[in-house]
Amino acid sequence: MAKVEKKGAFQPDPDADIKITFDDQMRINQFANHVAKIEDLKEELKSKKAELTNIDEAIEEIELVDDEQIQFLIGEVFIFNNVEKTQKLLQESKESKEKEIASIEVQVNEIQEKMTSLKSQLYGKFGHKNIYLENDDDEDDQ
Repeated sequence: MAKVEKKGAFQPDPDADIKITFDDQMRINQFANHVAKIEDLKEELKSKKAELTNIDEAIEEIELVDDEQIQFLIGEVFIFNNVEKTQKLLQESKESKEKEIASIEVQVNEIQEKMTSLKSQLYGKFGHKNIYLENDDDEDDQ
């Protein structure tokens, strides 16, 4: 038997047998995949933000340099550039990194929207007592 709460939301009885259909299982799997993808994207975002911080610090340090030539690391090789060219390269790197960060943030938001939709569908069918879809990391990020 099912019971109805005051708000009119349908809540299944925890003692009742709940049938999980193939579509339900696919939604649950999709939700789990989204959780894993968001965790990966958040790690990547953290790394990109650290790289951006390093670029910002390099830009600030170059402003203090009196030398005409400066060593600049590209990949695994140091090259010598004049200060103006190095500043230009750093600025381009910064803009590129900012675009990468924005792209990752868009991906995270899109996945979170999909997860919200899946949560409402799954909680609507199974109720909060019968399925747990909360990510403990969400509380730390806020």
